[in-house]
Amino acid sequence: MNKKVLTLFIAHKGGNVLLGMKKRGFGQGRWNGFGGKVEPGERIEDSVVREVREEAGIIPKGMRKRAVFEFEYENADELFEVHLFSAPDIEGDLKETEEMRPQWFAHSEIPFKDMWPDDAYWFPLFLAGKNFRGQFRFRDYNTIAYHRLEEAEN
Repeated sequence: MNKKVLTLFIAHKGGNVLLGMKKRGFGQGRWNGFGGKVEPGERIEDSVVREVREEAGIIPKGMRKRAVFEFEYENADELFEVHLFSAPDIEGDLKETEEMRPQWFAHSEIPFKDMWPDDAYWFPLFLAGKNFRGQFRFRDYNTIAYHRLEEAEN
């Protein structure tokens, strides 16, 4: 099985999280963090900064790694390893791009019904400031067949 390394970034500041409405490609029509594929030879952290700048026009400040996920889809020959980062601050002017429409959400207003189904499982750990690992196996893009989450030291 092939493995694809990806990044995911969510700014988390003052009881709010920054998400983006995916406008095209994989995940279109869902609210999600910002990120994407790590390019050959690129450090994971550099990929986060590049993707966030491309998708929202901002640079994360005080970024730290929060989680590593493995996502697998039945009937697919690719495993996705996703590295989740957060930051308490951003620099630059937040802007909509061809790929994403960014929006801040209060914790109580996070639009889980319009997000990937796995988000409802791990977001409470994220909001609580925990570091964690997760595995999710999907039957299709809307149905989780298996999941496991565990807190991590770093």
